[in-house]
Amino acid sequence: MKQTTFASVAWEKKGKITRRERFLAEMDAVIPWSRLLALIEPHYPKAGNGTQPKPMEQMLRIYFMQNWFNLSDPQAEDSLYDIESMRRFAGIELLGHDIPDETTILRFRHLLEQHQLTERIFAEIRSLLEEKRLLLKSGTIVDATIIAAPPSTKNEQKGRDPEMHQTKKGKDWHFGMKAHIGTDRHGIVHSLTTTAANVSDITQMPELLHGEEREVFGDQAYWSEAHRKAALAKGVRYRVNRRSPHLSEYQRFINRRRSAARARVEHVFHVVKRLWGFSKVRYRGLAKNTVRLYTAFALANLYLLRRRF
Repeated sequence: MKQTTFASVAWEKKGKITRRERFLAEMDAVIPWSRLLALIEPHYPKAGNGTQPKPMEQMLRIYFMQNWFNLSDPQAEDSLYDIESMRRFAGIELLGHDIPDETTILRFRHLLEQHQLTERIFAEIRSLLEEKRLLLKSGTIVDATIIAAPPSTKNEQKGRDPEMHQTKKGKDWHFGMKAHIGTDRHGIVHSLTTTAANVSDITQMPELLHGEEREVFGDQAYWSEAHRKAALAKGVRYRVNRRSPHLSEYQRFINRRRSAARARVEHVFHVVKRLWGFSKVRYRGLAKNTVRLYTAFALANLYLLRRRF
């Protein structure tokens, strides 16, 4: 049994529950820990005669907090020393060397990357939502968002990230990558792809559909007359906004109605980019940032549905 510190006892007697503490308690209650740990366990280091690995669940909890609070590996270690609510969520007491250092946190993140485990975590949570009938298959909303990357060339490589590109949105130019998602009618994500920012949204549409839709929603970037005819031939209602510059008043009205339904997809973007700070890439290249996006959208699904569990 772990010894409880005086600081921990004093923290228990405080009179206020902080927003961070409440958030962590809500997420702890909805995350299917046993199912996710079962995915990681075959790849996690086993205890032997050498250095003993940290508890697997402890490391997964720290990794999730990195995503929620947008922490680098050194920041995650420092936060565990500084913040009692985060230590409690991870199951750590502030004694001795119980807190994983930044290298241990880094190795766990690399383990997830090496074995594509965050994609499997995303799929496992999607399966859980389907089992609980919280993920609808009757319709899909497709959309994309730009994740900014540093445009500066003042770095060790003396250049921009070669996997990131620039694109124009409205009157502004943006440099970075795109996260393309397919969601149900309530904005719960069921599919994800990533590309450089200059890749056309419509090229990713086939990857974002699960094939059982009865209707498809998208903004003007996804409009295609050929796609519309193919959808109608399959009995799928094509609710993508038209992009012709010469629309009738009725067609503009239909676009507004479709946009109102499509707006639900913005909720999950708000969670990932604004609440959790993933508006800028943390790593170079698409692969590492895609790994993080799978985790972010999987956890965002649980966050949006936490009241219904």
